[in-house]
Amino acid sequence: MAAGFAGKTAVITGAGQGIGFEIARQLALAGAIVYLNDLDAELATVAAAKITAEGAVCKAVPGDAGDQGFVQQMIQDIGLQQGRLDIAIANAGITLFGDFLNYPQTSLYKVLHTNIGGSFILAQAAAQYMKTQPEGGSILFMSSVTGHQAHENLAAYSMTKAAIEMLAKNLVIELSKYKITVNAIAPGATMTERTAGDPDYLSVWSRITPLGRPGTATDMAAAACFLVSSAARHITGQTLVIDGGWSAVSPSPY
Repeated sequence: MAAGFAGKTAVITGAGQGIGFEIARQLALAGAIVYLNDLDAELATVAAAKITAEGAVCKAVPGDAGDQGFVQQMIQDIGLQQGRLDIAIANAGITLFGDFLNYPQTSLYKVLHTNIGGSFILAQAAAQYMKTQPEGGSILFMSSVTGHQAHENLAAYSMTKAAIEMLAKNLVIELSKYKITVNAIAPGATMTERTAGDPDYLSVWSRITPLGRPGTATDMAAAACFLVSSAARHITGQTLVIDGGWSAVSPSPY
């Protein structure tokens, strides 16, 4: 890993499994005190326990990352317990597939609420705390390669991911004076618990990804940890695409 995180405090939403879990795990193993949030209370508790069992410090914070009151209270509690907040990662998100012409309004608002609303709310609450610290802090958003390249049945989802990248860029104007960096990563096809349920996922994405395989949660977490580390202290407003070269050529999985 590019840099250690001893003495740092981090919070990450939607981290009960997948990429979020691995980011939390890598930060904790590198010395950070990690607050792991997930909407599913049992999932959050089990995930935090797994990381703690490896000798790291990880605390479960179940709750809705799209609820402003909950997020503000979570940040306030972390500040009271640790006296600092160095890293905030808005990882919580949902994917609801559907063709554009028949996409239901209920699905649209769910995706907007969690993906855009949750990212905005966490960044706002975290920045309010971080601006009081002389050293500032780091905020990271979770975008997607679909925010750069069109993908069938993902109009709503991809729209939110492109918006998140613009949010990272826009916050440079407002947060740089507080020494707060704001970046995003945009994962491509990634093997997680969810995608492992598709029997064709590995073979299809191995065939159409220039580097010969889909990414792993470890690949994504390594990039995320770099962007919130001291090694990236002069990087802000940027999005790092991690897709094995897929977006350079963009063959359809269909």
